[in-house]
Amino acid sequence: MPLPVVAVVGRPNVGKSTLFNKLIGQRLSIVEDTPGVTRDRIYSKCEWRDRKFMVVDTGGIEPKEDDKMLTLMRQQAELAISHADVIVFVTDVRSGVTANDYAVADMLQKSGKPVVLAVNKCDTLGEIPMDVYEFYNLGIGEPFPISSVHGHGTGDMLDEIISYFPDSDADDYEESDIRVAVIGKPNAGKSSLINRIAGEERVIVSDIAGTTRDATDTIIERGEDRYVFIDTAGIRKKSKITEKIEHFSVLRAYMAVDRADVCVIMIDATAGFTEQDSKVAGYAHEQGKACIVAINKWDAVEKTDKTMNEFRTKLENDFSFMSYVPFIFISAKTGQRVEKLFELIKHVYQQNTMRISTGMLNDVLAYAVARVQPPSDKGRRLKIYYMTQASTQPPTFVLFVNRADLFHFSYQRYIENQIRSTFGMEGTPIRMIVRERNRNDA
Repeated sequence: MPLPVVAVVGRPNVGKSTLFNKLIGQRLSIVEDTPGVTRDRIYSKCEWRDRKFMVVDTGGIEPKEDDKMLTLMRQQAELAISHADVIVFVTDVRSGVTANDYAVADMLQKSGKPVVLAVNKCDTLGEIPMDVYEFYNLGIGEPFPISSVHGHGTGDMLDEIISYFPDSDADDYEESDIRVAVIGKPNAGKSSLINRIAGEERVIVSDIAGTTRDATDTIIERGEDRYVFIDTAGIRKKSKITEKIEHFSVLRAYMAVDRADVCVIMIDATAGFTEQDSKVAGYAHEQGKACIVAINKWDAVEKTDKTMNEFRTKLENDFSFMSYVPFIFISAKTGQRVEKLFELIKHVYQQNTMRISTGMLNDVLAYAVARVQPPSDKGRRLKIYYMTQASTQPPTFVLFVNRADLFHFSYQRYIENQIRSTFGMEGTPIRMIVRERNRNDA
């Protein structure tokens, strides 16, 4: 199943963004004393007691405010509430319970979602401030006194949040299933591909960009293999996201990538490669997913005997940051090469889950070092003692060296290329972790 979504809501300037930044461990959301700084929803992953979830920061809710911007912020927050699994209602102990707090509490009760009440700005250690007990009047359960600045009380609050999550965050599918997220810009043909593969109209198809709102699962069996295809809403530039419901469609698309084993990045052959395609692909690359670039609508392109090679050469240049990714030219409309897509998906999945023995890795390492000497600086030469594989999805290798600062990026790339040339690793990123051992001359 998708990661649970936790929405942080409340009236303006109660410390929602500060709490959001504290939970995710980085300053992602803008924090300012001026009410209304956070206007759209901002989301990021969070983990507590081995449970992963998505946290969504929202703009302040002013239920009775007629100002146009505040009205839009309220709509954004209401949308976050409708999509959330758990809601954290943040209040301010210094201002006490306000009329707007009552109005927000009433809105949350009507949503029927689990609500965790956080009373913020309890910054001093020791006894709980007596003012906290006033918040029982909101009628939405026990208030949790917290300090979003210092982190006091957030542990108890998080324990309460995860108590509302399902017993397991695993998918309701078999372990052997290959999960495939079909991602890309709006109107690239993602839904058409799902329908072609399923042999029926499983997903609404329209020329109107943005038809698909949620990530939809379709189970397909091919021989002994079972694939779970996740159709996603198109990911477009943030400046192009004008309709309020689209923000959460983008969130669901990114979460679909997180769930997937393989990402099929759809490119519209009639439109060519765009900057937004690189951002979509970049997110899948950063998450360590096996990737395939599928150039759709190939039937609509006027071709000569050189067209495909020229298109492929251009794409190789465009996807230079993902030099490992394979390309396939398909037509979801006619079914051209769609069956070959299954073979490619299984292949890159196997590459992404490949495990190589330490002995074989060090044979490759010894050959690579003998062929090209490691770099040196001021008389000190890099020594690579040995290499081992730490994990898969993506394949992650740990190299133990004498001086990490001597292990230049270009030499890391050289070692990676040697691994790829020996073991393949097509369609999957590789992670390399460099660790020092016995450095006494620092």
